[in-house]
Amino acid sequence: MRILGIDTSTSAATAAILNDEKLEAEIFLNHKMQHSIILFPMLEKLLKMLELKIQDIDAVAVSGGPGSFTGLRIGVSAAKGIAQGGSKKFVAVSSLDAIAFQQVGFDGIICPILDGLRDNVYTRLFSWQGGELFNLYDYDALHIDELLKKISERNDRIMFCGDAVKIHRERIQDRLGERAIFAPLSTTMPRAASIAELGKIKLDKGVEDDIYTYSPIYIRKPQAEREYERKLGVCND
Repeated sequence: MRILGIDTSTSAATAAILNDEKLEAEIFLNHKMQHSIILFPMLEKLLKMLELKIQDIDAVAVSGGPGSFTGLRIGVSAAKGIAQGGSKKFVAVSSLDAIAFQQVGFDGIICPILDGLRDNVYTRLFSWQGGELFNLYDYDALHIDELLKKISERNDRIMFCGDAVKIHRERIQDRLGERAIFAPLSTTMPRAASIAELGKIKLDKGVEDDIYTYSPIYIRKPQAEREYERKLGVCND
């Protein structure tokens, strides 16, 4: 099986092609958030470098969030279009799961954090157990101080990763001291290779998503929608 992986959930745009034996190619660009402009040229470049056609792809795995609302819509729409147009399998993978998956073998708690604006973060806690990645809590969106309060009650070492690390690193270190570990720059952002591999794991288990009913993991409503609801007096966020 050959899988195309796509992630546009953060400031980085990334695409990869993975088969049953190896990661064939990956492009990762974290320069300007112009996903609508660069995504399809990126995909065309991948196929050209590997001397493949879109017909050679068997499945599409895409980041389903949480993350940038606009970025998620672009990536998911592209993945659905490719899957539908070529009658390919479609599967979504959380960007938080992908980042945690990249911290393979870490023996403490893995805490990916993605920027939710206004000192809020999207997060979920994980741990590696017996060579498998386990979820310890459900997806959540909360203030960074609230997250650190919850985490400080644990005695584990904690690996932080994700685009919100650069925003809150000093606050994390002040609160947790030496218990706080930070992922290398090469693994701190979600990568399409991880999306593709996690997608393959799901597909191998017979799990697929429906292109007609699937929607991204937003956790919170878009900022514009929340502001509009505040004006109407119906927003509790």
